[in-house]
Amino acid sequence: MKFVQPPLPYAPDALSDAISPVTIDYHYGKHEKAYIDNLNRLIEGTKYADMPLERIIVESDGALFNNASQAWNHIFYFFQFSPKGLKMPGGALMERIEKDFGSFEEFQKKFEEAGVGVFGSGWVWLANDADGKLEIIKASNAENPLCMNLNPLLVFDVWEHAYYLDYQNRRADYLHRLWDIVDWSVIESRYPF
Repeated sequence: MKFVQPPLPYAPDALSDAISPVTIDYHYGKHEKAYIDNLNRLIEGTKYADMPLERIIVESDGALFNNASQAWNHIFYFFQFSPKGLKMPGGALMERIEKDFGSFEEFQKKFEEAGVGVFGSGWVWLANDADGKLEIIKASNAENPLCMNLNPLLVFDVWEHAYYLDYQNRRADYLHRLWDIVDWSVIESRYPF
């Protein structure tokens, strides 16, 4: 199976309130493409060649894991955004956010703090366990909740290439601005409760 980078569901300038077209081109157009290209090269002729991407992530290590997970993480990240998406969650997800974090605003604050607190490069995730309980996870490098037997819902990328062109070293500002483009209808669709 050859993995193909999916086209973004919005124009490169559609998220410019938070992410510039230059960053989109650099981050998705070049970084993500490199992960997909490397992944395809690394699986060729191996037992991973016909596996779904999620299974490769869980079963591999080293360079294959890094490229597979980064390819998946970036698609997950970019496809949760929309210039006109739902600005707040509702229903079961909002109820669970309020139960586990006290309020939506408190959740956002803790999520941003976790993202700022990731040492070096990585990700900050919102994921749920088998009972629906929500967790904020700080992850280094290519880590993601699939490897922890958790269901990923939301992610902010805190690798420098995600924000340096637009925000320089102001990671906290970048994280705060991403709320303007998160489409909560996408996040809700990932929550299976």
